[in-house]
Amino acid sequence: MKSLLFVLALSVPAHAAQNSCGQFMVTAKSGKATARFKRFLDVQWKYNMTESPEWATFVGYPGLNDRLSDNSIPAIKRRKTETHCQLEALHKIPRQALNDKDRVTYDLAVRDATMAIEGEKFGTEYIPISHMNGIQVDTVDLFSAMPVATKEDYKNILVRMDKLPLAIDQTITLLREGLKRNLTPTKMFLPKISAEIDSLLPVKIEDSPLYKPFAEMTLSKAEQAPLQAQARAALESKVYPAFRKLQTFVNQEYTPLAHDYISWSEMPNGKAWYAFLVKTHTTTSLNPDQLHEIGVREVARITNEMTKIKDAVKFKGDLKAFNKVLLTDKQFYFTDPNDLIVAYRDITKRIDPELTKMFRTLPRLTYGVRAVPEFRASSTSAAEYQGGSLDAGRAGWFQANTFDLKSRPKWEMETLAFHEGVPGHHFQISVAQEIADLPEFRKFGGNTAFVEGWALYAESLGEEMGFYKDPYSKYGHYSDEILRAVRLVVDTGMHAKGWTRQQALDYFRSKMPVSDVDSEIEINRYITWPGQALAYKVGQLKFRELRERAHLALGENFDVRAYHDLVLGQGSLPMEVLEKVVDAWILKQKPASKRVSQNI
Repeated sequence: MKSLLFVLALSVPAHAAQNSCGQFMVTAKSGKATARFKRFLDVQWKYNMTESPEWATFVGYPGLNDRLSDNSIPAIKRRKTETHCQLEALHKIPRQALNDKDRVTYDLAVRDATMAIEGEKFGTEYIPISHMNGIQVDTVDLFSAMPVATKEDYKNILVRMDKLPLAIDQTITLLREGLKRNLTPTKMFLPKISAEIDSLLPVKIEDSPLYKPFAEMTLSKAEQAPLQAQARAALESKVYPAFRKLQTFVNQEYTPLAHDYISWSEMPNGKAWYAFLVKTHTTTSLNPDQLHEIGVREVARITNEMTKIKDAVKFKGDLKAFNKVLLTDKQFYFTDPNDLIVAYRDITKRIDPELTKMFRTLPRLTYGVRAVPEFRASSTSAAEYQGGSLDAGRAGWFQANTFDLKSRPKWEMETLAFHEGVPGHHFQISVAQEIADLPEFRKFGGNTAFVEGWALYAESLGEEMGFYKDPYSKYGHYSDEILRAVRLVVDTGMHAKGWTRQQALDYFRSKMPVSDVDSEIEINRYITWPGQALAYKVGQLKFRELRERAHLALGENFDVRAYHDLVLGQGSLPMEVLEKVVDAWILKQKPASKRVSQNI
């Protein structure tokens, strides 16, 4: 899944910002606990939307589509103060007076604020850009997600174009401050940022991905022409020069002073920072050494399953030789990008009717399949998901990477469709958004271990739903699962155990069928985005563990559809909270006699 990093920022008048802390405190002062908590959540959600209007656009919150976040250093400092105010306000609400459901929400709100405060000391805000994220990437995604049904919608895009130069200047200011603090991404990937900016700024403005909303207008021609002219003028006179300024800064000032090391532990306060990132992404207390060992064990287990398939198809050589065949045999690859997209569409439509075997609750939001945008395909993995919104009138998108087709094998397609589409990312994220009585921050929040762990768990449902009948497709499923196990080893290896990039690449390539292109993309990703890749396997193992626990406890009364509805019906939860929810459900499902005997 493509993760968008939204930095909460100021987009309201100064006097409103100064009252934000007071507003949180007022919500918690008087009345019944339930009413006080609801007021707090309402104020917090409005605050979050106003502070991050980009996020508001993605979730379909109205009235903010003409704004961009204020990422100035004073605004960032103010938001940190207000996070402390939110936590203080929450502590004034008596948790014990809330019902069970509200207590879960309360605990999540406290946890979010506490984690944000714990992370303040590391200075994440001073690394607002890398080859994987930043204003040069997120702006295109933002423009593509904006409503384009009316003339006013296009005017909102134009207003945001006008505001981009200020946002870019704020990015440069943060990057300069990061240099002073020795907080930068590793130097080796920074040239990719320049290449990404180049792709935004072709000589012919109409070819820019930033112009795309105006190239595909559905308004009348009389309405289109002036809006298109304004877009071209804004891009030429404001947006292009601002991005060139950023590019010059990154190339001439930033990159020469960036650090060369790859381990996050070598950053200022780096060991504590990496431990914090591990906790943030896995939502567990597992430390890097434990995660490394889990990865080694899982790699061994999955390798054994892959060997069984190799033997079943009567391949004579070892697993390394079998992997080489899978990577080089032309029968496993398309030569036309459109054929790859069409094949994915076929797979996803064959999955849809099988969903009722595993789920009672299905999402209403539709999704489609399209290619990853060309401008960043070379630095993106095989597939990704871009979320939709019923409120915004935007479908979800499973985006398949058509760059370098000889590294996009057919045997990985079924498992990727399960991961990115249904019942993976699109399914889980859409179901959460459609839970009627869930607070907004829980509908749209996303703990990495839950979201990515669920998608990896969803891949394993393929066999139960009648897929992976072809042995090569099943091998592809295991190759994707071993990828997530290998991630545990190489991420902790590089960031906690002193591995070099080459050591990580060698280990990575020795354990699975993977092209040189994909292995480079993956390892570069773990270097740039430490800890995130740990969440997939941790989350998957927990979903599987809890399902087996429930099945063992309930026996013939276990209903897998009820289990899936339970774990998806709470929104995205930290793993330790999910475990408590499932254990409570198991206890309620047991016959009264068994509950009594267990308590005795």
